Amino acid sequence: MKFRHIAFGLCFLIFASAIWASEERTAEKTQTLLDRYTSSAQELALRALSFVGVSYRRGGESPETGFDCSGLVRHVFREGLGMILPRTSRDISRVGETIDRDALQPGDLVFFNTLRRGFSHVGIYLGEHRFVHAPASGGQVRIEDIRHKHWTRRFNSATRVAAADISN
Repeated sequence: MKFRHIAFGLCFLIFASAIWASEERTAEKTQTLLDRYTSSAQELALRALSFVGVSYRRGGESPETGFDCSGLVRHVFREGLGMILPRTSRDISRVGETIDRDALQPGDLVFFNTLRRGFSHVGIYLGEHRFVHAPASGGQVRIEDIRHKHWTRRFNSATRVAAADISN
């Protein structure tokens, strides 16, 4: 009888330590993914900042010829993560995970209604209430404060796309 209790106790300890080790590996993997996402998102924000001052060009997708809003986002994600995003801001809004405005992190995408239709404009969130975007004809890629009334009135949603790339 005493042997059974010892054997049961030993089996329980082995089982418990296996679960603990598995949870520890899961936590490490989660932290690694989080670190990779944070690094990727910061890289996207920095890459987007490097294009401040580039001229707006409707349909533009390169720093040499200019960007429109979705062209800027597509270029940054293609060069930064190797991700090919859809061409229009509306289609880009369907990629990734929708997030709350108060959960924005650098590298997230922010969408606005600027042409009397939802998701007609997109920018890349930089942190501290700022985003970078290619605004309109005659303009240049620039940084804006998302709290400005022009943008708060037109805000549609935000998505986190970079996380989709690193979780595979």
